[in-house]
Amino acid sequence: MAIVLIRAVILYILITFSLRLMGKRQLGELQPSELVVTILISNIAAIPVEDSSIPMIMGIVHILTLVCLDVVMSGVMLKSVKIRKLMIGSPRIIISEGNILQNEMKRLRYSVDDLAEAMRNQQIFDITQIQYAIVETNGKINFLLKKDYQPAEKQDIKAGGSAQDPPSVIIRDGIRDSEQLKLIDLGEAWLTKVLRENHLSEKQVFLMTADKNGNYNIVESEKKK
Repeated sequence: MAIVLIRAVILYILITFSLRLMGKRQLGELQPSELVVTILISNIAAIPVEDSSIPMIMGIVHILTLVCLDVVMSGVMLKSVKIRKLMIGSPRIIISEGNILQNEMKRLRYSVDDLAEAMRNQQIFDITQIQYAIVETNGKINFLLKKDYQPAEKQDIKAGGSAQDPPSVIIRDGIRDSEQLKLIDLGEAWLTKVLRENHLSEKQVFLMTADKNGNYNIVESEKKK
């Protein structure tokens, strides 16, 4: 009994340290690859606890191997947008300008019931109040309400407000997102013109957002400096 208790304590400390090292968030915010690693670690840790004939070092080596693999993959995904999209996907818009994008919902295999449940979770009960909705890579749906249904702010009272989708990220880490450019109907030529006016290349941009009206914001890469 004492051996089982000692093994459990050691593995508890090891797993806690490993998850801290991996920088994991709450369970509901885990990406698919992160969730897989977390489940594997928990299953591997249970084996030495249940079977005292298995050396502790076997469980420790396997857990540390998974942690190292996750850290390496995180570094690779940070450098490569293609691999990041392959491993965790990319956010998908399912409501734009108040219109439900039914084909996108079918592609994601999201039903009307899934959408309604996500709305209720955020205290939204009327689909006509929604201006914009996006499915994050962890499966969570975030909503933007139309101006008339948002809490009033001083600038809204003065300006009267307007219904508009939020800005999209069109350059991240020096790489353009042609799909987002297409969604906001601005085009490659517009982006090239804006970059030229700001005397920047794509590689010199850390983050660039823009909306359908052509309003944009650019954060230059520190590497440029």
